[in-house]
Amino acid sequence: MPQIIEIVLLPEEKDREDIIRQKASRQTGIQSGKISHIEILKSSLDARSRQPVFRIRAEVYGPSELFTPEPAILSGFKKLNTNRKVLIIGAGPAGYFAALELLESGIKPIVIDRGKDVQARRRDLRAIQQFGEVNPHSNYCFGEGGAGTYSDGKLYTRSVKRGSVQKALRLLVEHGAKSDILVEAHPHIGSNKLPNVVQNIRETIQAYGGEVHFEQCVTDFIIKDNKMLGVETTSTHDGSGKTWQANAVILATGHSARDIYELLHKKGVTIEAKPFALGVRVEHPQALIDQVQYKQNKRSDELPAASYSLVCQTAGRGVFSFCMCPGGLIVPAATSPGEIVVNGMSMSRRDSPFANSGVVTSVEIEDLKDWQQYGPFAAMNFQAEVEQKLFAAGDGSQKAPALRLPDFIHQKLSGSIPKSSYIPGTYASPLYELLPPFIYQRLREGLSDFGRQMRGYYTDEAIVVATESRTSAPVRIPRDPQTLMHPEIVNLYPCGEGAGYAGGIISAAMDGQKIGYQCAIKQ
Repeated sequence: MPQIIEIVLLPEEKDREDIIRQKASRQTGIQSGKISHIEILKSSLDARSRQPVFRIRAEVYGPSELFTPEPAILSGFKKLNTNRKVLIIGAGPAGYFAALELLESGIKPIVIDRGKDVQARRRDLRAIQQFGEVNPHSNYCFGEGGAGTYSDGKLYTRSVKRGSVQKALRLLVEHGAKSDILVEAHPHIGSNKLPNVVQNIRETIQAYGGEVHFEQCVTDFIIKDNKMLGVETTSTHDGSGKTWQANAVILATGHSARDIYELLHKKGVTIEAKPFALGVRVEHPQALIDQVQYKQNKRSDELPAASYSLVCQTAGRGVFSFCMCPGGLIVPAATSPGEIVVNGMSMSRRDSPFANSGVVTSVEIEDLKDWQQYGPFAAMNFQAEVEQKLFAAGDGSQKAPALRLPDFIHQKLSGSIPKSSYIPGTYASPLYELLPPFIYQRLREGLSDFGRQMRGYYTDEAIVVATESRTSAPVRIPRDPQTLMHPEIVNLYPCGEGAGYAGGIISAAMDGQKIGYQCAIKQ
């Protein structure tokens, strides 16, 4: 029977198979040459001491023990031969993984997305980065792969009860991601690698009989006798209209599709205001974060760009770092003209000289007393007003308002802003006056606390950039906990981040799998 062991490796030993074999031999008592296979189960970096190490959990097979890898998930897929079909609105991780689950169950998925495919999206991302032009249908949030495609590709999730993390990760590997993501404690693909993986998923969906259609914006839901029958769309390319009908509709439109929420409300479909988080993005020199976290003057080549995770409580609310991007970039994530939204991303090598992280505070429904008149749109309208107010304070471009970290805390306008990774540029702006008072006060106290928690965090080299506001959906589309359908509309399956049931690539993918499986049972 294979033995499970834990070994500690220095950074320079992590990829040395001979050293791993030697250490496994010492722990198991099996001669190095007689170990037939070592299967790495988990790998995590421990930088708590002055000497960072990798802690590896592995399964060691003796000379008479045979390791048999699991068959590929895709090996169980078959070409469809069915009239049963499900319409999926949204080609993000929730939508695409729901489609894969339906294919596995022998049901035809038809995926439609308002945005463009991953390659065509690049032109619109360049337009917002270089020229401040926001395409409301194709941007960092909308398009194939959803918000995660060009927003870092981090795969870590705590939502293990939502479904099979391992299945989601294995499917990513089977579509081109490195197998390292199966064992790393904080797996990451990178915004330069993820588009190819997403494209491969689309090709799988099509190869097994599913359909994927881009530049189709939903303009109406076809509902009769409280039953969802399909949708109407308008082409964002040529303005033509089309009707789509199916046995069921999975709604996986992401956290920024405000028009979908408005359309649901107009059609009498119940939606609810939902708590979310709002704040800023804080950027440091990566070398500084490396020095603080690794306790080294210069990070060794064997160590990855260092990250951090910080949290505190202030005024009864949490303030926490979010979507930390070591060796990353700050990018403009607006989905409509007239708003400033920033997000973070990094390439697979995480080799930018900057480190950035969202620092946000929770916005509960009780915080929005002045917005209760908007009912289910209370949180959404609050979110939009903050983004629009920050845009109005600027010059009409996508330049982002910013302050040096100490100036943000001490309510002082910075005389200059250090160089930043944010391509559209930054300018000094009184964020302490522009942000809602309760948001600013919590962030001020939270960032001060972070400076005490992490030596070196509080520095004049760090900048605060606004606004980090698309952390999650500000609206929830309710669903029955048993059927996973909307409680009032038969065959409508709210799914993923946009429905309020996920946060991040993997949790959205797992929710898509769960919805796809449940939907298949009912068809």
